[in-house]
Amino acid sequence: MNYILLGTSILLAVTGQLLMKRGMMLFGTFPASQLLAKVIPMFLNPWVFFGFAAFGLSSIFWLVVLSRMELSFVYPMVSAAYVLVAIFSFFFFKENVTLIRWAGIAVIILGVYLISRS
Repeated sequence: MNYILLGTSILLAVTGQLLMKRGMMLFGTFPASQLLAKVIPMFLNPWVFFGFAAFGLSSIFWLVVLSRMELSFVYPMVSAAYVLVAIFSFFFFKENVTLIRWAGIAVIILGVYLISRS
């Protein structure tokens, strides 16, 4: 059950990131100096809103995971989210994932595997 909770937290975090990215692609870029003026319109974007909601749910599941498992074990597992975000960004957003990024992703996967064996 603990691993299901951990996986749920990770998948919700990934979903949140992907939804927020989609929303910001539609929202467009703006100077950082306009951040305060853009906060409310950003949150009114349904993609961004539901992205934050998914990320918030992820945090709630994460708190449950922290109450049950060792932080030194589960926190490195969260790096699996980096792998999933990169893969989904490649397919959904047609982002350029270079060979060096794929190599880094492979290292992350190896690290998660090694920690899972402990």
